[in-house]
This record gives sequence, structure tokens and C-alpha cells, in this order.
Amino acid sequence: MKIRRSSRLVGMTHYLLHHPQQLVSLTFFAELYASAKSSVSEDLGIIKQTFEQQGIGTLVTVPGAAGGVKYIPSISIQEVNTTIEELCSLIQTPDRLLPGGYLYMTDILSNPNYVNSVGRMFASIFGDKKVDLVMTVATKGIPLAYAVANYLNVPVVIVRHDNKVTEGSTVSINYVSGSTKRIQTMTLAKRSIETGSNVLIIDDFMKAGGTITGMKNLLKEFQANVAGIGVLVEAVNIEERLVEDYISLVKLSEVNEREQLIRVEKGNFLEESFMKSE
Repeated sequence: MKIRRSSRLVGMTHYLLHHPQQLVSLTFFAELYASAKSSVSEDLGIIKQTFEQQGIGTLVTVPGAAGGVKYIPSISIQEVNTTIEELCSLIQTPDRLLPGGYLYMTDILSNPNYVNSVGRMFASIFGDKKVDLVMTVATKGIPLAYAVANYLNVPVVIVRHDNKVTEGSTVSINYVSGSTKRIQTMTLAKRSIETGSNVLIIDDFMKAGGTITGMKNLLKEFQANVAGIGVLVEAVNIEERLVEDYISLVKLSEVNEREQLIRVEKGNFLEESFMKSE
């Protein structure tokens, strides 16, 4: 049955948005919608133009018999600004303060809208990197890691502080927490990472960077590479920062328990995005 162009455009757009970073052959779309490849190619041109105009991403064409088209997600500066401003407004609410100067973040990290937006942002800024895996440490960074991995179309590996019998043999290292200076342990299943893999580290919160440094050292045990580091919130005014090259969305500039005061500002994401666009 012949399918109208408007229906094809809707169907192809839906498929591409739900299969980011996956190479899709023109033959697949041609057979799916009983259309000529030339018609499919014209449709993809319209979708590509619309994606780019609206800041959704772009389509990359791979020539050859084994080629096709691939959707590369991105996010507009306007949407980035809006999302980061919303996050800043939420995070600096005084009732988030917990004893010890910690912040309650579970409601944000369990909200699909914010998690997906953060995932798109990190996938966009690290999209030009060769990423084979996304790594995070249990537990609060897990939703963010899966969101980023979804847009990059790669698996997730989760570092834990204890061994799980269901993961088989593991690799464990000791690391020093950058904020508390305590020695802690992190472990990862041996089957999780192949030698030479390029790994993107994602975390929800970073103080001095001890946990992220631990993950970097753990990757050395697997002879894997750090493709990049992304954090949702970073604390500033830290005496000794153990991590230097990273992307953050929000900076926590002040926490005052006595006055119930939280001050935040935008992280370096926008600066890095601007530099990449130049």
C-alpha cells in the first residue's frame, strides 16, 4: 500500500528520534514504507533541515552499499539555558539542605524530563568523541548515565562499592575521597570493559573529585581510556581539585546551614559549547 509523504515523514522522524547514533539503511525505510529510495532520500533531506533548524540534531549520511543515515542528537543553546536556569532555581531552594551541608537531589534525578534533558546535553557536547561506554558510580548517577548512554547508543557500566556475586570476578581498587580524605573501595566486573574502550564518566555531584579520580584509576586497570567527564553539579571553592578537565551544568558556590542559604550558578557547559561552535 502506498503511503503518503506526510505519513512517511512522521514515521521516519519517530524512528530516528528513538534510534540515535544508529546507522539506518535507505533500503530499510524504502521497504518499510513501500517507497522508492529517491523519495526516502528527499524525505530525509526535509527531516535533516527541520532537525537543524529546531536544534534537535542533524542527520549524517554514510555513502556506499553498507551506508545509510544516522541521527546525531544535539540541543539548542536556548534549551540549554532554560534547563540550566530551571535546575539552578530548583537546587538553590533552602529546604534542600540536609545535615552536614548535603543537598537533597533525588526528586531531580528521578524526574524523567530533567534527566532526559541532561542526557541530551551531555550527549551533544561529547557527541564528537569516540565513546564506547558510559560509566558512573552507584547509585544517584545511574539515571543520568542511562540517559546519556541512550542518546549515544552505548552501554552503561556501574561501579559499586561492594562486590555482587551476580557479576562474577571483579577488579577492585582503593581510592581516597577528595572531600573526607577517607580510603574507600570501588569495584567493577571484569567483563564490563574491553581493553582499549573509550569511556565517558558521568556523575551527579563532584566536590574535590576523589570519586571520579577513582574511576579514572579503575579504567587504567582495564587499559581503557577516558573519553570525557560530565557532572551535573560541581562544588566550587574547593582547596584541592583532583579533576581538571570536565564539563559541569551547575556550580554550587555557597552552602550556609545556619542561614539556610544555597547559592548556585551556571557551570562551564555553555562556555565549552560556545568554544566548540567557533
